[in-house]
Amino acid sequence: MPELPEVETVRRTLNSLITGKTIRQVTATLPRILQRPDDPDAFAATLEGHTFLGVERRGKFLRFVMDGLVLVSHLRMEGRYGVYRDDEPVEPHTHVIFHFTDGTALRYKDVRQFGTMHLFAPGEEFRSAPLKKLGLEPLDESFTYEAFVKALGKRTTKIKPLLLNQEVIVGLGNIYVDEALHLARIHPERAADTLTGPEKKRLYEAIWSTLSSAVEAGGSSVKSYVNGQGEMGMFQHRLRAYGRTGEPCGECGTPIVKSIVGGRGTHVCPKCQKAPKGSGAAAKSASESRPTARTKANSVKLRLDGQDRASPLSKS
Repeated sequence: MPELPEVETVRRTLNSLITGKTIRQVTATLPRILQRPDDPDAFAATLEGHTFLGVERRGKFLRFVMDGLVLVSHLRMEGRYGVYRDDEPVEPHTHVIFHFTDGTALRYKDVRQFGTMHLFAPGEEFRSAPLKKLGLEPLDESFTYEAFVKALGKRTTKIKPLLLNQEVIVGLGNIYVDEALHLARIHPERAADTLTGPEKKRLYEAIWSTLSSAVEAGGSSVKSYVNGQGEMGMFQHRLRAYGRTGEPCGECGTPIVKSIVGGRGTHVCPKCQKAPKGSGAAAKSASESRPTARTKANSVKLRLDGQDRASPLSKS
């Protein structure tokens, strides 16, 4: 799923491509994408004749601002926008087309069909779902250290699921939570209320740094993501932990391991990010470091045979 850096990159490219264009006609062929209104004919009729004034972003949502209307769109898993000549062949899985008066068109393609679109009167979108309950915007000037600490509060939730909660901080998904936690040297299973002041400060700075760097790189094309001009992002080449299972940590050389935290695949350096006591990760690490009964037996047998060294099995 595109996260903040990918959505921000799409926003920037589309803003330069469609601002000032007027909608002549709308073709919508997949009603399930349309949430408000949910009728394709009503959706099209509401949009026709409106001019795009700009494209903005709130969390992982795009806000297409028009004269007297706002379209809120979420890309979900694989949604993507692109601008084409209106006479170009339409690719499969293109479900919504905004035909412009200048002979070009904005097309929305979604193979998985999970994306959503809502229409609002200006300002109404912030008082309604899906934007109403969104949390802190991590690249906005309002994202201060004090605001971050307040958002964490005294929650006992594991830090990774908490950071994925869009009502706490917006825009963070699996990729950038793993990256920020690795940079901050915090294990994803740590309870939020156990973080020390210095750890909170490191995490706050890591979130801002990771997202800013990813935006500058155009996002991460880990799967199918491309921006509004069909270009891939480049931040996937700079990932520290996410998707690097078995590869050496760039800080200490320890292999990155993958586990499940909060139902999500999670990438961690077991040395740089110490697991909390009592966690599954800590127990696994401890069990791997203790000799097994079989290992002990083999070592004793060799000593009884007159050898003064442990069997190679003790290293397995």
